[in-house]
Amino acid sequence: MSDELLYHLTTPESWAAAHEAGCYEGNSLASEGFIHCSTERQLLEVANRLFAGRDDLIVLVIDPSRVQVEIRWENLEGGSERYPHLYGPLPAAAVTRTRALALRGDGRLDWDRRN
Repeated sequence: MSDELLYHLTTPESWAAAHEAGCYEGNSLASEGFIHCSTERQLLEVANRLFAGRDDLIVLVIDPSRVQVEIRWENLEGGSERYPHLYGPLPAAAVTRTRALALRGDGRLDWDRRN
């Protein structure tokens, strides 16, 4: 397992509720059996492929050493790029910080340089 930080896109409201509850399950844990994550290098590509034009997202920065469930690096859609998937709830304590994304004029998402 890599000790590289992991990243997950969500809404501020979902994170606030999860933070209060002590763990985050996202939308995909119940439907797919895991929580989708990315590396820092992968995040903007994923954000723009799936969420371009949205201005209501934040990024959870996750310390994998604090994750208490299995992390599998896999590609479930073909190709060679592997993504980290959390096979269980994400403890709120594993999230070291949140980061904002900025919506550019062309509708693409980028890191908000203010944080």
